[in-house]
Amino acid sequence: MAKFYRGDNTLEVPMSMFRDNRERVAAELRKVDSLDDSAYVLLQGGTDINLHDTDVVLLFRQESYFQYCFGVKEPDCYGAIHVKTGKATLFVPRLPEEYAVWMGRLLTLDDFQKMYEVFEVKYTDEIDQFFSEKNPSVLLTLHGVNSDSGLSPKPVKFEGIEKYKVDKEILYPIITECRVFKSPEEIEVLRYVAKVSSDAHKKVMRKVRPGMLEYQAESIFLHHCYYQGGCRHVSYTCICGSHTNGAILHYGHAGAPNESVIRDGSMCLFDMGGNYCGYAADITCSFPANGKFTEDQKFIYNAVLAGRNAVLAAAKDGVSWVDMHKLSNRVLLEKLKEGGMLKGDVDDMLNAGLGAIFQPHGLGHLIGLDVHDVGGYLPGQPSRPTEPGVNRLRFARTLKAGMYVTVEPGCYFIEILMDKALSDPNMVKHINVDVYERFRNFGGVRIEDDVLITKDGNENFAIVPRTVEEIEEWMASSAELCDD
Repeated sequence: MAKFYRGDNTLEVPMSMFRDNRERVAAELRKVDSLDDSAYVLLQGGTDINLHDTDVVLLFRQESYFQYCFGVKEPDCYGAIHVKTGKATLFVPRLPEEYAVWMGRLLTLDDFQKMYEVFEVKYTDEIDQFFSEKNPSVLLTLHGVNSDSGLSPKPVKFEGIEKYKVDKEILYPIITECRVFKSPEEIEVLRYVAKVSSDAHKKVMRKVRPGMLEYQAESIFLHHCYYQGGCRHVSYTCICGSHTNGAILHYGHAGAPNESVIRDGSMCLFDMGGNYCGYAADITCSFPANGKFTEDQKFIYNAVLAGRNAVLAAAKDGVSWVDMHKLSNRVLLEKLKEGGMLKGDVDDMLNAGLGAIFQPHGLGHLIGLDVHDVGGYLPGQPSRPTEPGVNRLRFARTLKAGMYVTVEPGCYFIEILMDKALSDPNMVKHINVDVYERFRNFGGVRIEDDVLITKDGNENFAIVPRTVEEIEEWMASSAELCDD
């Protein structure tokens, strides 16, 4: 059996998973009345990318739709799927003999066929010949807008494509909807990468000490994911925010590269996720740098935790994701009111937009082959809401069994938003200003889990300490227990 794996201690992913993904797509396409028995899907894989104008090639990552259907790790490939039969043809580049000198042995077509369990393998310079012999009625290619990035897949190109009828509209919503619902085999990959990432977060929590640099904590996470889990990639740039950096939602970018010193008494907000076989984890842990919560830290952390717990208790098949976002915001504001930061009617606070001051982002997002996975706003699905905060949701659908989502409520003290709230009469009337100002340099708290939706509830794949007591107990344990 052909498989993807990174050594005996890592998960073996059968290539049959990708064959089954192809069949799911083909089966849905067979329901389209306008397609006949000679229609083909044609996907183009990712290409190598050079570092600016140098001959240094960036570490390759496969294009996600191509990964979904073929699981191929090499660049510059194409894949065709016969809609009627589901039979797949993989096209690989015809490499020069010199490749063997610099890059390793040249694989044969039989090698690729056995490695990826496709029906047949040909060279990319044979694509035109292949289709001229098959005489397809139409080639279905990808064209659509990713609702998270605003970007579209690159158009499929090969020499001679102009001779064929190409449809760019049918495939995208169908293959995207297939990706929204995870197969049992995909769920096991997601469970594995979440476990690796959870263990890496736990290791960071035990080893972090005041005086460390944020990127040193990041390096602990990266080392564990790769060394123990075989995750050569992470799914996004690691966010390792301490003190006020915890209020920077996408901290860790090139202009703020996790480089601050972690202070004694500050909160850490670490958002990191490994990537295995193209599948993503996305987990956030918030904890005190010295392992002991102050009363103010407990106050904010427990408010966020209460919102998270409310969502996990309610999220299941048939529940509105928009309602889950509103639920988490409501619980957060209720807890902030109980702790003396806010006053008045919580409904009035929500109507004034105060929830979006504390949590300006959405409750979570779909996750899978992309960390912000596709399928959020497809034709026929609910459109993006317009209310403050809710308008940041990356999807607004009704939850269905088989969806995999992040649940990530947060509470942040972001200066520009604090000032906005204090200058808005409809908001400031609900704020006890002295208490609020005490948190101006607090940073933020986010609790993020990776959650599979089921018929009767959900299953959380992020297995990390979550309560104040669990975190303090874990961090008090000897860091040496976590050594590789």
